[in-house]
Amino acid sequence: MKQGIHPKFFTVKVHCTACGNEFESGSTLKDIRVDTCSNCHPFYTGRQRFAAAQGRVEKFNRKYNIKSEEQN
Repeated sequence: MKQGIHPKFFTVKVHCTACGNEFESGSTLKDIRVDTCSNCHPFYTGRQRFAAAQGRVEKFNRKYNIKSEEQN
């Protein structure tokens, strides 16, 4: 491995701007700010809402005047 070509690696605190959570991580940057973290992101907290796929398909078909196979 060549000497002197790799960036410095720091242990930094990551700050979440949405919920204020702080945690440690490793980075070549000295300060990291993120919009969402695992503490407040809906996927990780279990508050994620799933859209009804059936309703989306029907809306698309109505929008483009497409008849479904059931109606044919």
